[in-house]
Amino acid sequence: MKRALAWLSASTIVVFARLITAVHARWQGCEPRAVQRIYFANHCSHGDFVLLWTVLPAALRQTTRPVAGSDYWSGSRLKRFIGRDVFRSVLIERNPAQRDQDPVAQMVQALDAGDSLIVFPEGTRNTGDTRLLPFKSGLYHLAESRTDVELVPVWISNLNRVLPKGEIIPIPLICSVTFGQPLTRIPAEGKAAFLARAEQSLLALAMQEAGIDDEKLP
Repeated sequence: MKRALAWLSASTIVVFARLITAVHARWQGCEPRAVQRIYFANHCSHGDFVLLWTVLPAALRQTTRPVAGSDYWSGSRLKRFIGRDVFRSVLIERNPAQRDQDPVAQMVQALDAGDSLIVFPEGTRNTGDTRLLPFKSGLYHLAESRTDVELVPVWISNLNRVLPKGEIIPIPLICSVTFGQPLTRIPAEGKAAFLARAEQSLLALAMQEAGIDDEKLP
């Protein structure tokens, strides 16, 4: 019964998200194939992973798990049901003082089970004027732990205007989710250099979305 309710809820969320945002996927650097991936994206709204998950083909949605903050998605029975049962989220405790599990180990466990992941390296929502907040180190450690998993940058556009911080009712706007070319791994690359390349891969997608040539990136 619970699984049937979760499936029905997922289908409803997909339809609702598409109606509100008219979201469309842009597969610019890769194709929606059944390979294991870590999708890493910009973070500006609690709805980010919902939108990214929504545009995946149905078969990929079944094997793709968002990584989300347990403090938010465990806040009520409804949120727990949506986070754990509908999306099968990997729920991470964001406060180090309250953790009883290593976040990277949790994500690696999900990868070892054969799932793909949706992660947000900024660690928190970016509600300011900057394109990206500095990336946390988790993406680097995750990539180092499972080098055979593709790292796909994803730029989510306009969702911060659909559901601004503090608002409950979404404003209908057209959104896009752009998938870039998988990030290649460089042997012996350090953490700072890797994270800088990862940030740049997302910024390049943002600039393409805005119609600015990659060569003009700082």
